[in-house]
Amino acid sequence: MGVSRTEDEIKEIKDNILMTLETVIDPELGIDIVNLGLIYDVEFDDTTGDTEIKMTLTTMGCPLADILTEEIMGALNEIPEVNQVDVKLVWYPPWTPDKLSRYARIALGIR
Repeated sequence: MGVSRTEDEIKEIKDNILMTLETVIDPELGIDIVNLGLIYDVEFDDTTGDTEIKMTLTTMGCPLADILTEEIMGALNEIPEVNQVDVKLVWYPPWTPDKLSRYARIALGIR
């Protein structure tokens, strides 16, 4: 049976998940997947600890999908509240450079 958490506790867990995802680096660009704007949604089930990550890639057919999925699962394995992790690739809305964070824009030399 799961633990009942407050909305603030759930928000803190989701924030921790996002911070942890910042440790997953796209090997081609050398920038984390959060700042690249690849993470579209994080769903955390309070009762089971099951976590669903909806993410995209910069292009369809990107060969890094499996590598990034494994790295995401490994990183989130370090968060005690997270149980099962499901990474779902989504293609809508399509990724564009507009999704880059300010940090990623500076790192990539894009204005």
